[in-house]
Amino acid sequence: MSADVPVIINAGAGNPHVAKRADALTKQFRAGGITVDVRLASSGDELETLMRAAANEHPPLLIAAGGDGTISTAAGLLAGTQTVLGVLPFGTLNHFAKDLHIPLELEAAVANIIAGNAIEVDVGEVNGRVFINNSSLGLYPDIVRDRKRQETRLGRGKWRSLVWASLAAFRRFPFLNVSIEVDGAKRVYATPLVFVGNNEYGMEEFKIGKRDRIDRGQLSVYIVKRGDRAGLVRLAIQALVGRLRQARDFEALSTTGVVIETRHARILVATDGEAEPMETPLHYRTRPRSLRVLVPRHER
Repeated sequence: MSADVPVIINAGAGNPHVAKRADALTKQFRAGGITVDVRLASSGDELETLMRAAANEHPPLLIAAGGDGTISTAAGLLAGTQTVLGVLPFGTLNHFAKDLHIPLELEAAVANIIAGNAIEVDVGEVNGRVFINNSSLGLYPDIVRDRKRQETRLGRGKWRSLVWASLAAFRRFPFLNVSIEVDGAKRVYATPLVFVGNNEYGMEEFKIGKRDRIDRGQLSVYIVKRGDRAGLVRLAIQALVGRLRQARDFEALSTTGVVIETRHARILVATDGEAEPMETPLHYRTRPRSLRVLVPRHER
């Protein structure tokens, strides 16, 4: 490539030593024939700034190193453009990378990018905000917001904060009255959780929380029907052991677009592990095959 390829690294994404590995990254890419310009972001605001500046250069390839939130930020800027996204999964969970079988080990992930096999995948969108994995209302955004507060104000680790935030959310148990419009038909629900996925998520045994494809142009909508704390706990246990019963536990819909209304003018919404208030109604849509991403050769 004639110009240096921008590599934007979230220096705090689950790996405290990531900044020290920048030189190793540069050498690995150079050995594979790619000259890179590594840029380290020490905060979320700086990550957004660096990512936007790199995207505005309209490079043929932009490499994002971090967790799902980092990759989601990149996808929001690159969807609908000709720039290809390279993923270095430096985060804790790396759902997007796992679903596309992108290697989690650094050397293999670099080799995947050097190989240059690009495919087109879908992204979801809610009120203009792009997501690569999922978006949700109810319990989960409440947990995400509280977890962030504990990490920032109390200095707790991510997993410890998650446990305390989950317990607090179960005590508050936020409940939603929502109207969900799909294909012109409205349905009304009282639910603790609405989940909207970018394509279909597995709900049985070892496929719980995984996607076989991210290029079918679909949104999967799951509305939890368990109305109390005990029921939700049972649902979580059933999910872990692969014994969800769709008709009794939740309702699932597949669509290309959905409108969700509540009695509130603004509501907390989670997208790819980040929570923010959004104005209602919430307009969800799929953007089929709008993101080009580098994956192993066997991926479709």
